[in-house]
Amino acid sequence: MKALRRLTVRAALPAPLAPLGDIVANLRWSWHAESLDLLESVAPELWAECNGDPARLLGGVSTDRLATLAKDRKFLRRLQDVSDDLRDYLEQPRWYQRQQEAEPGSLPSSIAYFSPEFGITEVLPQYSGGLGILAGDHLKAASDLGAPLIGVGLLYRAGYFSQSLSREGWQQERYPSLDPQGLPLIPLRDQEGNPARVVLDLPGGSTLHAQIWQAWVGRVPLLLLDSDVEENDEAARGVTDRLYGGGPEHRLQQELLLGIGGVRALRCYCAITGHPAPEVFHTNEGHAGFLGIERISELSDGPAKLTFDEALTAVRAGTVFTTHTPVPAGIDRFERELVRAYLGGVPGVPVDRILALGAEDDPTKFNMAHMGLRLGQRANGVAQLHGRVSRSMFNDLWPGLDAEEVPITSVTNGVHTPTWMAREFMDLAQRNAGAADLVAGEGWDGIDRVSDVELWELKHELRERLVVEIRRRIRQSGLERGFSGVELAWTATAFDPDVLTIGFARRVPSYKRLTLMLRDPARLKKILTDPERPVQIVVAGKSHPADDGGKELIAQLVRFADDPEVRGRIAFLPDYDIGMARYLYWGSDVWLNNPLRPLEACGTSGMKAALNGALNLSIKDGWWDEWCEDGKNGWEIPSANDSLAGTTDDHRDAVEAAGLYDLIEHQVAPRFYARDGRGIPAQWVSMVRYTLKSLGPKVQASRMVRDYIQRLYAPAAQSAALLVADDFRAAKDLAAWKSWVAGSWKDVAVRHVESLVEGDPSLGGHLQLRAEVALSGLHSRDVEVQAVYGPVDADNRLTSFETLPLQLADERDSTGIFAGDIPLKKAGAFGYTVRVLPKHPLLANLAETGLVASAGA
Repeated sequence: MKALRRLTVRAALPAPLAPLGDIVANLRWSWHAESLDLLESVAPELWAECNGDPARLLGGVSTDRLATLAKDRKFLRRLQDVSDDLRDYLEQPRWYQRQQEAEPGSLPSSIAYFSPEFGITEVLPQYSGGLGILAGDHLKAASDLGAPLIGVGLLYRAGYFSQSLSREGWQQERYPSLDPQGLPLIPLRDQEGNPARVVLDLPGGSTLHAQIWQAWVGRVPLLLLDSDVEENDEAARGVTDRLYGGGPEHRLQQELLLGIGGVRALRCYCAITGHPAPEVFHTNEGHAGFLGIERISELSDGPAKLTFDEALTAVRAGTVFTTHTPVPAGIDRFERELVRAYLGGVPGVPVDRILALGAEDDPTKFNMAHMGLRLGQRANGVAQLHGRVSRSMFNDLWPGLDAEEVPITSVTNGVHTPTWMAREFMDLAQRNAGAADLVAGEGWDGIDRVSDVELWELKHELRERLVVEIRRRIRQSGLERGFSGVELAWTATAFDPDVLTIGFARRVPSYKRLTLMLRDPARLKKILTDPERPVQIVVAGKSHPADDGGKELIAQLVRFADDPEVRGRIAFLPDYDIGMARYLYWGSDVWLNNPLRPLEACGTSGMKAALNGALNLSIKDGWWDEWCEDGKNGWEIPSANDSLAGTTDDHRDAVEAAGLYDLIEHQVAPRFYARDGRGIPAQWVSMVRYTLKSLGPKVQASRMVRDYIQRLYAPAAQSAALLVADDFRAAKDLAAWKSWVAGSWKDVAVRHVESLVEGDPSLGGHLQLRAEVALSGLHSRDVEVQAVYGPVDADNRLTSFETLPLQLADERDSTGIFAGDIPLKKAGAFGYTVRVLPKHPLLANLAETGLVASAGA
């Protein structure tokens, strides 16, 4: 008989063990070694059975065991130490507070961080892949730094999905029902003790209610909205059923709840707790973009009574938008009429203005990334290469500007070191560098004090641990696929802790090319079974349930791995999650990544592996494009699209697979197996040491969050404060100025340009420019007139350029004369032009308005 509802009964802790409840209630335990040790000691066998889930542990431990622990002085001393450490962590000033003290008023007092998924720990399965893991690491690093973030997301009652395999290797999905009472969450309650709710209006007069759950990620509160409440009908209760599930309307409802409902949840949380209202709103990808619509409505329909343009101007100043998508197909797009139906009644916000924010080339579509960029005054990609790709991809939103001038910067992702670095490596690094220095990005040279023998033995220990886990998992998967224990006897000796181990784990869209390694099956078999230098490969990843192409790639790999000739050397592990990932990062010698360049936005899995001494073997895409030192911290797989113009995907795969095989056979494996008189591969260990020293400071999420704070959050907060002050006076003035400039711009023109070079144009000389500009009623202070110059190609196109502001020489009758001297710094073909852009002290950059008037246009 099936139960109607599911709930989790929590253990009642004896009074001496009360601090244990506080430790479990804060997800800091998931990355804090002493907390994990303490929890395991409560009931070691049960801890293993619960896969390290404290809530399940406390729900299953016997009252007798709790009574024994309540009298165990040694345990109580450990409990008090961990509890005191947690209190100090939560209350003592950290990096952010020291920055605020050094420069009062320079940093925001509160920052809202919106994401559709958060990967913090496997016991809170609210993530599907890299976007969620990145969001979880962002919150953890913010907590470590003391940054005042509030996370906002959705609570999915079935998470993403659990993955298993059929006998034929086809991915199968299962959606386990999650009980919030059994998760590390508490309901947010109002002053009367009632569960806090938000309500959204839906088409047809119906409403969507959502409860607010709260998790603590160290110092950072995470608010998760849950529509499975009694006030909703069956359809509305299912809005937060699954991550990335359902059709377009279902996804739109989720994104409305995340954006609009998320802002309302924030307001509710701040009212209940007294937490400062966020000054900066950061939307992690376009899914949460509707938060800007809600904030505009607050200003238009609330006490401020701003016009739409005034409210938009104020909202943009405090909004940061991060794109993670290097291809247009990865962007959420909805039918415009569906968006109209859902947002036609937003108070104070004309629906046509909303639709204009999401406009794109296809007039029937509403583009969430376009709305994110139009609502955010500051935007970024997640690696330097991805920033360049994004500027090109969204160039059409800034017509008249070259791609490199599009106002999208980049902040390269990072990973949370305490979460992903094996404890043994962390202890080793801290002993030789110091914990505080490591987090600050300093002291990593201390790895030089670790001997080759110690480094090599540690890598062997972690590889051995991975092999044990692989054997356990492939046997378990085999049983689930219908194989008998006798048929799976071979799994007891599968893989070898002395063999070069390559890890490959990620989501399985086609561009990540899970099966590139299978391009030449005979050659791969030869590599895997080489009698002198064998290789073993462990693979994991999930395909989206609707992606049959991705599922077929998994099936191909599983069929290859089922071959008795190689099954002890290659394996696919189903149900990839945070718990499995740690073993893979810890134990792999090499981390493989072979996406189609430049379609990997960042790809942080290789960063996590690098923190554990793994060498990257990767196409130069994402973060590896900027930090690869070929042959020193890993190897670059040659990318065919750099050298083969017009190559087909099939040809490119063939060329790059051959490059991959060559690297493994002739560089990677020989270096791993080349041992000195001590039995140590000295050159290999040297690369491991250099990887830790060179990449350790760069790949940390603490570095990433500091970059966001200094380059995006602080400027956004300062801009927002200026526009809000004095009853939004600056916002009103700036909105009026933008409207005036936009209305006048059609007649702004560069009428005439004169140039003069004294004598022959020679290196080190100057070109004197004088430009006549029709200002169309604008003042000279409202524009910047620039000389744009640099080398040119045969078609007189500038191949690269610099800009020089020209100075006002004369102004009369709405015409300005601007002049300046261009330095002639390079020999060869040289060209120049003149252009005009709007200029205002409250613009984040000159490209912001998208208006430009160029000579000859």
